[in-house]
Amino acid sequence: MFYVVLLAMVAGFLAMRLYSVLGKRTGHEQPLPRTAEDRPAIAAVPRTVDATPEPREVVSRNIEPRAEVGLRAIVAAESGFDVNQFLEGAQGAYRMVLEAFWKGDEDELGYLAEDDVRAAFAEAIAARVAAGEMLDNRLVSIERAVIADASVSGRDARITVRFDADIAAVTRDGEGTVLAGSLTDAVETHDVWTFARTLKSSDPNWKLADTDEA
Repeated sequence: MFYVVLLAMVAGFLAMRLYSVLGKRTGHEQPLPRTAEDRPAIAAVPRTVDATPEPREVVSRNIEPRAEVGLRAIVAAESGFDVNQFLEGAQGAYRMVLEAFWKGDEDELGYLAEDDVRAAFAEAIAARVAAGEMLDNRLVSIERAVIADASVSGRDARITVRFDADIAAVTRDGEGTVLAGSLTDAVETHDVWTFARTLKSSDPNWKLADTDEA
């Protein structure tokens, strides 16, 4: 009984981490709406922070050089931030957002995305419904997730993650007839998602702030 309770506690903790750390092209049929726009870079505050050998190893594998200064600024502002946990959560969020979009679950998207991204999702979902189409997509695998950029402006932090994934995509009509795509052929997908959060706030959630193609 002790081990059953322990496993339940671990499962609950992992579910909470997915929501708190968060972080488009969806195949043949209908891409996620792009929200990335040209905007001035947010200046990061260069800081030096102590790191154990394990975090340095993680940085070399999963973080592009231009993101390191921004990540150090985030850690300096909020020492509890952990790169490993963020990347794990980002991959979980990637799956959750895609599946919610494919199902047309706007309530779920509302928890995971900022208002302008959620509005873009809602518009795309409405257009799909109006066309009498539905998506039968599967995220086959996430081949790689890399932090491509990170920045801090005041207390506002942004982290950009590049996802390389395989997605099987099918578009069906209202009667279930396949209009496009195949569940037996995975499409290579390269997405760039940016997650945002106000540091030192009572809200621990990182939310999806931008989506774009790599």
